[in-house]
Amino acid sequence: MKEKFLVTGGAGFIGSNLVAGLVKRGARVIVYDNLSRRGTEKNLEWLRGVCGERMEFVRGDVCDPESLRAAVAPCQVICHLAAQVAVTTSVADPETDFRINAMGAFNVLEAARRGGRSPILILTSTNKVYGGMEDLAVREGKTRYRFAKKSAGVSEKRPLDFHSPYGCSKGAADQYVRDYSRIYGLPTVVFRMSCIYGPRQFGNEDQGWVAHFLISGLMGRPLTIYGNGKQVRDILYVDDLIRAFHAAIDKIDTARGRVYNLGGGPSNTLSLLELIRVMRTEYGFKGEPSFADWRPGDQPLYVSDIRKAGKELGWKPMVTPGEGIGRLHRWIKEHRNLF
Repeated sequence: MKEKFLVTGGAGFIGSNLVAGLVKRGARVIVYDNLSRRGTEKNLEWLRGVCGERMEFVRGDVCDPESLRAAVAPCQVICHLAAQVAVTTSVADPETDFRINAMGAFNVLEAARRGGRSPILILTSTNKVYGGMEDLAVREGKTRYRFAKKSAGVSEKRPLDFHSPYGCSKGAADQYVRDYSRIYGLPTVVFRMSCIYGPRQFGNEDQGWVAHFLISGLMGRPLTIYGNGKQVRDILYVDDLIRAFHAAIDKIDTARGRVYNLGGGPSNTLSLLELIRVMRTEYGFKGEPSFADWRPGDQPLYVSDIRKAGKELGWKPMVTPGEGIGRLHRWIKEHRNLF
C-alpha cells in the first residue's frame, strides 16, 4: 500500500485499531488527535510500539483549520474519525458538540478540497441520523425489543430525522461529506455505524456500552442501565469495521459518493439484558445493575440493513457476538491496569 493516510482521532478506539491495520498493510499514517478522550494517550503509546516509523503523530484539533491543512497536505486518504461521541454530552453542551462534529468535519473537507490532491475521505457517521424511528412497529419481549414484522434492518433509503444535538451535528457532517462528492468531485464515503466494540475501547456510561458493561463487571464497579435494558443493537467487532475501510478504499470507484449502514446486521444483535446474561453465564458476573430513566435520543431497537455494503463492497461481518465479546473480555482482563 503506497498511499499516505491521515486518521483524525487516530488515538481513539476505532482510530488506533484502524491505524495499526493500515500500517500492517504497508501504509504510512499520520495520527491526528488532541488526546482529549480518556485512554487516547495509552492507545498512542501502544501505536508507537506496533507501528514504529511508519506512524507520525500530530497533536492537533479538528477545530484548527491551519493545523488540519498542514496534516492533510501530504495525504492521499483521509479517515475522519475525530468527534464528540456522546448524546448526553451533546445535550449538556450543544455548542461544543457542534463545533467538533459539524465544523470539524467542514474543516477537514475544506482542507481536502483546497489541498489539490482530491484525497479519498471516509467519515464515520452514526445511526442517530435516523432519529427515534417511532414509525417502526416493535414488540416487547422478555429480554429484548423486536421488529413487529420481519425486517432486514434499517436501510440507507430511510429518511433522515436528526434527534438530539449529537444527531444534528453528526447529521450535518454526514450530509456535507456527501455533498462535497456531488459538488466538488471529492471521492468521499460515509459509514453510518451501529454499535462498534473491541479492544482498546475505554467505554463509559455515555458511549461504548459493550466495553463499559464488561469493564464494570470485571472491576466490580456499579452498573446502571438506562431504560428497561431491552434496547437492541446490531453489534460489530472492530476488526470487521476495519475490513470495511479497506474495502471502501480498494473499491473507491464504486464507493465514492455513497453512504453505507454498517453494523452486525440482523444476525449479530444483542440487548443490554442479554449482555448481562452473558456476563453471568460466561464470566461469573455476580452484581446487580441498577435502573434509571431512558435517556434522550435512545432508540429501543436499531438494526442495520447491511446488504448494500455486501453488494457493492463485498463486505460482511465475520466475527460473531460470542467470539467478539470473548476477545474483548480477555483483552480487558489482560489489561486491568489500564482501567
